Amino acid sequence: MPSTAQYLGFVVAALILILIPGPSVMFTVSRALAYGRTQAVLTAWGNAIGTFAAATLAAVGLGALIQESALAFAVVKYAGAAYLVFLGVKALRDRKGLMAAPEDEAGSPKRALATMAEGFVVGMLNPKTILFFLAILPQFINTGSGSATVQMLLLGATFAALAAACDTVWGLVAAAARDVLRRPRPKLILSRTGGTALIGLGIAAAAGERA
Repeated sequence: MPSTAQYLGFVVAALILILIPGPSVMFTVSRALAYGRTQAVLTAWGNAIGTFAAATLAAVGLGALIQESALAFAVVKYAGAAYLVFLGVKALRDRKGLMAAPEDEAGSPKRALATMAEGFVVGMLNPKTILFFLAILPQFINTGSGSATVQMLLLGATFAALAAACDTVWGLVAAAARDVLRRPRPKLILSRTGGTALIGLGIAAAAGERA
């Protein structure tokens, strides 16, 4: 396992990265504005699980393929971007969801699972996340203590848990701002802002250069 100093160093590095608002924060905030508090939290945790899946892919070596193959990188990048645009269009079209009362946000368990699944797909279909893990995780591995793969999975799980906690706070703050404006018209404007932001995030992801 990583030494205590290595592990704490990774936690500090992860928090610095996570606390700088990035795509996952924008995604969670967009969902908070579009649908409210409960779906924002579910989105944040689904996204974190997807992030851990990305760490797992890096740990077993798929990240190396994406790093070396421009085609593989492009496929993952455009698939993720297209999915974000799809979610943005869905938010704009979902008038019933936009006007739902806060207590009705979660919907059925099936809807909750679907929300987490959407977050999972976005978290996993981010090639830069995989490349980040591929670049940074080995820096905190204790080569003389246990399996490197297991250590990378531990660090990936730590990163995902920290991301989930921080993104949840962002989502709750955004949802609180949404809940202040409970009248239909302002709420509709905020909801449409969330959908538009998702579409913009998808376009930005597609236009982004390979690191």
